[in-house]
Amino acid sequence: MAAESAPSLIWINPADTALIIIDMQRDFLDPGGYAASAGLDVNALRRPIPAIQALLTAARRFSMLVVHTREGHRADLSDCPPTKLARSRAAGAEIGSPGPLGRLLVRGDYGHDIIDELKPVPGEPVVDKPGYGAFHQTGLSHILETRGISQLIITGVTTEVCVHSTLREAVDRGYRCVLAGDACASAYPHLHQAALEMVAVEGGIFGRVLNSIELLAELPSNQETIP
Repeated sequence: MAAESAPSLIWINPADTALIIIDMQRDFLDPGGYAASAGLDVNALRRPIPAIQALLTAARRFSMLVVHTREGHRADLSDCPPTKLARSRAAGAEIGSPGPLGRLLVRGDYGHDIIDELKPVPGEPVVDKPGYGAFHQTGLSHILETRGISQLIITGVTTEVCVHSTLREAVDRGYRCVLAGDACASAYPHLHQAALEMVAVEGGIFGRVLNSIELLAELPSNQETIP
């Protein structure tokens, strides 16, 4: 795709890099979840699963920090701003309303959890966030700082909303970021493409855009090759 840069000689150091997997939840990827209720194309949102799986397998092999996020709210919706609740109502998928997977975007319900294909393993933090960005009202900053992380590989859904919100928050906090173009998705192809192109302008104002194959090629053959 046009926004993706050519393969580079830059190596990714697994010791200071984290793989961030954003909101790969049943509520966004299952036909009975929030996204489907709002009329979004769930099949389009599921397309990055194989690319994320490939990156996840590599990250685990290199003992890289993997962080999963889930968007959702407390059962009483006390952490859901009235404006967000109103927007979801206008979209036909009111947060907290009942659905086939439980209450939409409510923590603890079946739809809120991560899909089986990308299920976290013990030791991988799961960050529950009430907003679009993964740093807002969460402990993500502390997790990254504790592990000495300086670079993020960002994946997940949706490219133009939660993925981009997290990317921009991370850049403002000084992190080097790589957006995995084929490991994120939108229900709207033109918005996905535009979101990728925004990253690369002005010499990479928000970081780099690579596909999963290019990212895997930047991982060292073994960790000892990184100084």
